[in-house]
Amino acid sequence: MQTRKISDSVAFVTGANRGIGRAITEALLERGVQKVYAAVRDTGTVGDLVGRYGDRVVPLALDVTDAAQVAATAAVAGDTTLLVNNAGVALGGDLVSGDIVANARQEMEVNYFAPLEILQSFAPILKTNGGGGVVNMSSIAGLSNFAMLATYSASKAAVHSLTQATRALLAAQNTAVFGVYPGPVDTDMAKGIDMEKTSPQHVANAILDGVEAGTTDIYPDPFAEGFGQQFEDSPRAVEKQLAGMVQQG
Repeated sequence: MQTRKISDSVAFVTGANRGIGRAITEALLERGVQKVYAAVRDTGTVGDLVGRYGDRVVPLALDVTDAAQVAATAAVAGDTTLLVNNAGVALGGDLVSGDIVANARQEMEVNYFAPLEILQSFAPILKTNGGGGVVNMSSIAGLSNFAMLATYSASKAAVHSLTQATRALLAAQNTAVFGVYPGPVDTDMAKGIDMEKTSPQHVANAILDGVEAGTTDIYPDPFAEGFGQQFEDSPRAVEKQLAGMVQQG
């Protein structure tokens, strides 16, 4: 895939106020992008970024599950050349618990249907602006199901599949599509996971390095790199290994 310079970009980042999304926003700005549309529920949560970077940060109020808000932000951000579908949620629950179905629906709304709707709104914008790029945040849990995060894994598997489809469908308009598959990252979402975690800053820079290098599938931390190699070698062996973790627990 063709290499690209981040500094040429106008980026639109969902979930830009915390975790990986905030780290990506800061890394983009440090790499000299022209502008970042910071799409968040509460624009006050990125006020400090506006203070540091001035009008290169454009806060936009966005609930990614609200179709009207998605359309409104797309109308404002018509110069976008790099779309980062980052916003996500992990709720989980045991398969026999009463809230598992409701949690699964919410995870699918935020993690899958929202990126799909955002892609629908932004694909024509990217085409008009020369093709640009799309970064979809999946997870190693989207490659093989982590049963303790069963419904989250399913939603991220949907993102993985969407990424494959988008890559094929948007190739003709010269839009590069990147799938990102992080392992455990030191964010609020992963605070209950008892594993060694990588900093969001490391992950963000690895993602942008991958985008600049034209790496289609990006494994942005050491755990993810190892997992990705194992998965490519033998998906079934990884599935059995993860199932064994549940049995041991």
